[in-house]
Amino acid sequence: MKTLTLKRRHFDHGTYSTLHTQNGQQICCMVECPWQNNQPNVSCIPPGTYKLIPHQSPKFGTCYALESPNLGVTRSGPSTRTHCLIHKANRASELRGCMAPGTHFGIISDEWAVINSEQAFNGLMTRLGGKEWQLEIIQH
Repeated sequence: MKTLTLKRRHFDHGTYSTLHTQNGQQICCMVECPWQNNQPNVSCIPPGTYKLIPHQSPKFGTCYALESPNLGVTRSGPSTRTHCLIHKANRASELRGCMAPGTHFGIISDEWAVINSEQAFNGLMTRLGGKEWQLEIIQH
């Protein structure tokens, strides 16, 4: 299983990261909610190793779900966190414990954001190719 690495930095208003291949090439930027002690629907996803699994969301359509039962994150429970997805969004305020890709960082409506989320999401989905991957989330 191929591995991707998410290198992240936490701020009071959100968590901003870059996603990299095994050889260190940056794929895209990511935005998440700020760290809120792993509370469901308001916190970014805790650091660690996850499976990235193709998922069909009723709300977001085809996307990827993160799963690591050892870290309390599963697609459907029982667990501390469920439905932690990668889907399209630009700002942390648009997310409920998920993450969203962008082509670069910027400002939207006076809020830090990722830009061109749809373009970055489509590119990421193509790269992932409907296969399972491993994701390592680290503090950078």
